[in-house]
Amino acid sequence: MLSRIAENLYWIGRYIERVENTARLLDVNYHAIVEAPVVPGAKGIVTEQWAPLLALTGDEGAFREHFDRADGRTVPEWLAFHPQNSSSIRSSLSRAREDARGLRDRISLEMWETLNRAYLALCFSTESILDEDGLHEYCVAAREASHLFLGIAHATLPRDLGWYFLLAGHHLERADNVLRLLQVRQRQGARLEPVARGLENHRGMALLKSVSAYEAFRKRHHSALEGRRIAAFLLLDPDFPRSVRHNLAALHATLGSMERLNPGASDSATRQAGWLAARLEYLPGVEAILDSREPGIETLLEEVAAISDAISSTYFGVTGTLEPREAQRQGTS
Repeated sequence: MLSRIAENLYWIGRYIERVENTARLLDVNYHAIVEAPVVPGAKGIVTEQWAPLLALTGDEGAFREHFDRADGRTVPEWLAFHPQNSSSIRSSLSRAREDARGLRDRISLEMWETLNRAYLALCFSTESILDEDGLHEYCVAAREASHLFLGIAHATLPRDLGWYFLLAGHHLERADNVLRLLQVRQRQGARLEPVARGLENHRGMALLKSVSAYEAFRKRHHSALEGRRIAAFLLLDPDFPRSVRHNLAALHATLGSMERLNPGASDSATRQAGWLAARLEYLPGVEAILDSREPGIETLLEEVAAISDAISSTYFGVTGTLEPREAQRQGTS
């Protein structure tokens, strides 16, 4: 497969997953702030919860070039449809559609129609969405467009190299997103004043909902929403489809399939993904990550970025530590 085609399919998988992640994060944060409990003595602790969302994309510096403060108006605008944010929902959909437009013979007609329809519905006439309190409806539409596109891809694409490149991007982006979310929440929790501990249950619920994990977690655990138990579930659960461990194992299997269909390719990315997946599988518990930091969340993010670099150098002919498209999301590599 030509490296350009492979790269475009890989990035479509990443862009579409990024659309869903950002949409879910915005929607959950919007409702979490509205429903937040009142904690005596914790003035301002809830209204400040828009700013941490910027750390997930690593582009707070770019945000500050356009806005003076991070609040319920500026952060949703930046993450949803600001034209200067290359990781926004609007930008991700636009880039995925542009890549797909050149691959009409490689993807199914239904995939193209779904992506094009989402582009036309969500990337134009966005100026009045926040004024009309339409953020929830916008995020739901973006999330459902991602579900529909990936569902159609699963049902219609042959299991050839194209499918595996799309799948590799999807799994890598999902693992990266969950790690970033946990990193931000870990830093946030370390700064909480004792008076704010009453928000722990509320924030735990919001964290789980941000990755569509609340119901699955509740079915597995019937006790309080304790932070370590949540982190263990999102990092190490072998069966939940959004956990880091599950996605790294799936990524390893996907890269192995790509190797078998492309004899002679370097196995660097496959070995790195397999090593990291095995490391998580055989950890004695989440304490190794949260307390001993062997590996810590920052290290896991670096290892995921290294896998991305290995995929790029092996299949797309890109060398160096930061490929052009990866620069759109600072901190991924």
